[in-house]
Amino acid sequence: MCPSTDLLIRVLVADDDEMVRDGFAAILGAQPDIEIVGSADDGVTALQAVREHRPDVVVMDVRMPRMDGIESTRRLLAAPDAPKILVVTTFEHDSYVYDALVAGAHGFLLKRSGAAQLVSAVRALARLDVVLFPESIRELVDSRPTRGRTLPRLTEREQEVLRLLARGMTNAEIAADLFVGVETVKSHVATLLAKLSARDRTQAVIAAYESGFVD
Repeated sequence: MCPSTDLLIRVLVADDDEMVRDGFAAILGAQPDIEIVGSADDGVTALQAVREHRPDVVVMDVRMPRMDGIESTRRLLAAPDAPKILVVTTFEHDSYVYDALVAGAHGFLLKRSGAAQLVSAVRALARLDVVLFPESIRELVDSRPTRGRTLPRLTEREQEVLRLLARGMTNAEIAADLFVGVETVKSHVATLLAKLSARDRTQAVIAAYESGFVD
C-alpha cells in the first residue's frame, strides 16, 4: 500500500545524463505521494532549481559538469531549511562517495538499484530522521586514512544511541529498542551532535566510523 497522498514529497532530480534524469523522474513521478518539481543537468543549475522550487528531497548525481554533486550538496546544506540530499552513484567505492558523505548527504543509492529502492529511499529521507547508506559505503568509510579519530566522552546511553544511529535507525526505532520515549531519544541525539560538533546525523555516523567506535 502506498503512503497517504495528503502530503506530497517534492523531489528535484539532478543528473547530467538526460536518460538517467528522465528515468528517475518517471519512476518517482508515477508514485501518488511524490511530485517532481524540477530537474537540473549540473550542480550550478541544481542550486538555482532548489531555490526556485524548494524540494523536500534532491536526488543528486556525484559527477556533473560546472559544479559536481559534492560541492552542490555542501552549498545546499549550508542554507537554512535545506532539502534532504540522496546521492546516486555508479561506483560505491568511488572516493567521491566519501566526500559527499562528509559534505552532509543524508543517503546514498547505487544507480543499479531497483525502482522500489529509489522510491523507498526518497520516502525515508523525506519522512524519517534517518541516514541511509549501503554496507559497501560503510566499508569505504571504515577504510579511510582518517580512521583513528577520537570521540569525546560519552555517557553509556549516548553510546547506545550513537551505535543505533550508525545502524540507520530512526528516532522511533531507537526509542523502541531502548524502551524510552521518542522525545528522550531526540534529546540524546541533540546532545550527541553537540558533543561531536556534528551538523547532523550523517556527521555523527561519520565520527562513529572514523573513530573505530562502530565497526
